[in-house]
Formats: sequence, C-alpha cells, structure tokens
Amino acid sequence: MSRSRMVSLVHMLRRFARSSRGVAAVEFALVLPFMLLLYLGSIELSAAISVDKRVTVAAGSLGDLVARADTSISTSTLNDYFTAAGATMAPYDDTTLKQVVTCVKIDSSGNATVLWSKGYNGGTPHPDDSTFDVPTDLKNLQLDNYVIVSEAAMPYDPMFGYVFKNAFDLYHEFFYVPRYGDKIELT
Repeated sequence: MSRSRMVSLVHMLRRFARSSRGVAAVEFALVLPFMLLLYLGSIELSAAISVDKRVTVAAGSLGDLVARADTSISTSTLNDYFTAAGATMAPYDDTTLKQVVTCVKIDSSGNATVLWSKGYNGGTPHPDDSTFDVPTDLKNLQLDNYVIVSEAAMPYDPMFGYVFKNAFDLYHEFFYVPRYGDKIELT
C-alpha cells in the first residue's frame, strides 16, 4: 500500500468518526428491540394482573353470597351464585373459570371435615367427610362451628408469548364464616 493511499484511508476514517449523521439511526436500532419487549411485556403483565383480580373477585363474591344464606341453600340458588360470580370476569371470557364452594365443619378438636361441596364449570368438588386444610387461626376461631370455602381457578393464556411463554393457572381461595353462625345445608 502506498503512502498516499494510506493517508487517504486514514483521512476517510477520521471523517467517518467525526460524522454524526447516522448516530440517531444506530442508537434507535439498538434500543428498539428492548423498548418493544418492554412495551409488550407491560401490556401482557397488566392483562394477567387484571384477569387475576377478576378471579379473586369471582371467588370472593361466591363465598360471600353463600355465607349469607340463613340455614340452607338450594342447588338452583347456588348455580345462580356461580353464574353471578362468573359474570364478574367481564370483559374476559369466563368459560374456563372453574369454581368450587365447600361447607367445612370444624369440630371441638380442630379437625376440619367437608360437610358438602359443589363444583361448577369443571371445578372438582371435595368428597364429603374428607379432611380439609383450614388455616390454624381460623380453626381456633371457629372451633365446633362451620366455615364456607370458595375457590376459583382459571388458566391464563398469554396474548403474545414473548414475556410469558406458557399458560399458567390463576387460583384463589377464600374462607368465610356463615353470617348466621350455624351450618348451611345444601338442599
């Protein structure tokens, strides 16, 4: 390589290094993938949080409605409560919302057993007379009494699949003391 060509190449490299015409485009190209991932991730996360809150409301509403029953509740009324709790999922589709409500008897020794349980839309009811895991504080509070347990579960399918790759289950469980203090029979 001749000296004049070397000087010419060095001169071009210096001029290229001082030029700032393409800097913004290069910076934009470097930052764009991160910003898109951040944007889509925030949309996905906010949708998952919104669905999770609605599953919480569905489970809470169901348990609260059943706990307000006086001494008995009919299966048709319970089905209406399931439907009403599912309506709280709007604008999301509630066809995959599984719900279960259970009446649990806690004896004087703190043993919790299922008195009755009813599932809805694929929710699996707990077998009668089976043991049920109730928090210790609630057991101590409700010795020789009853507890209404409401559960709701729903799979969340990611919209884009960039942040959350696979579907995952949202699940909530609530415990309620019957308002009238006695057991609630399912008729």
